[in-house]
Parts: sequence; structure tokens; C-alpha cells
Amino acid sequence: MDYNISDIESVSAFVLSGFKTDVQIQVKIKLKHLIDVENLQVKLVSNLKGFNQIDKRWVDKYVEMWSIPKNIAVLLKQYTGELDSEIKNRRDQRRTFINEFSEINRKDLVKWIEENKTLIVNDIIKGRGKFSAEWMLVAQKTDNNPRWILKPINIVINHFGNGSVVITKQGNIKIGRITMQRKGGDNGRKTAQMLQFKINPAELFDIDNKDRS
Repeated sequence: MDYNISDIESVSAFVLSGFKTDVQIQVKIKLKHLIDVENLQVKLVSNLKGFNQIDKRWVDKYVEMWSIPKNIAVLLKQYTGELDSEIKNRRDQRRTFINEFSEINRKDLVKWIEENKTLIVNDIIKGRGKFSAEWMLVAQKTDNNPRWILKPINIVINHFGNGSVVITKQGNIKIGRITMQRKGGDNGRKTAQMLQFKINPAELFDIDNKDRS
């Protein structure tokens, strides 16, 4: 974090919940009567390609956050299974995959995501407000090579958010290196119909940065 260790009087850590920040670090600087605050998002992975959920909400919450128009919200709810669709011969009657939509609907959805990509990526990785994340700490526990890495959140956003918006062969959507998908699971409970975004935090071990820009 670019601190001079000899300038630090004390460091305190506080665990938070319900925010993008998991741990808030307070650094007290000697002789200056200053306390610096650093917000860390923590990701724990146990293998080289461990995908990790970075955001999960009901579609209506994203509608509120991003002013999603009604036609796009309907498509997203059909995708997660909150709403049924009239498409016949679906692969899964509980929901509709993106590549099962009409070409017009697919194009409308991808276009809307492309136009709002910066907002989407910032919100799902960094968050908003005083508890938005400034750093991502990834701890990888494996049998042979346990390791950790700390990256500024803007580096994380650039890494995972850069790239096109595409529909995958599985019928989900990739936003750069971020996967958007129906949550699923939950033993068939209604919460399986939530929308979620996932990344592979272990990728951060393979990128280099020399600044916080």
C-alpha cells in the first residue's frame, strides 16, 4: 500500500458485512495525528481456477441500481426463471438461456450491457459509498503453494472488465472476464432465480502493476 513502515504507529482491522469491503484497515501515522483508512475486499480460493461470486441480487434490485428498461428487465427475469417465456423446446423449463432468445432480443440485451458496462463493472466489483472497496486481497490455499496477492481495485476493474460483451456457448453472458449467469442451485429454492456475477480471482496472480491508476 506504499506506506513507510517506520511512519506507522499502529494498525487496526475491522471485519464488515453487507458491503464490498470485507475488512477495513485503519493505519495511525506517527506524529501526524492522522488515521488512514483502507478498504479491502477479500477473496479466498482453494485451486488455480476457483470461480468466485462477486455480486448476487434479484433482477429488480439491479433495475433500481442501473435504471434497466422494462424490456431488458423482462429478458433478465426470463433468463433467471423469475418469469416464464413462450419459447418452446427450451433446454431447461425452469429458465431461458440467452442463446434461446430471438436474435432481436439477444442484440437488445447485449447492446444495453455494452452501453452500461462501466457502471455495471464498477458496481459489482468496487461498489458505492464509504465502504466501497479500494483493494482486493486474494488468498489462495493449495497443498503445494499457498500464496496471497494485494491489488488496487482499479487494476482489478481494468483486468476483469476489459473486453467485449459476448454470449457464451452455454447461453450465459461474458462481460470481459466476468461471467453473468443465473444463480441456480439452492436445492430448488426461489433464490436460485437470482442473477449473479462471477470472476476467477486467481487470475490476479498473473498480472503485473506498478501503480494505483
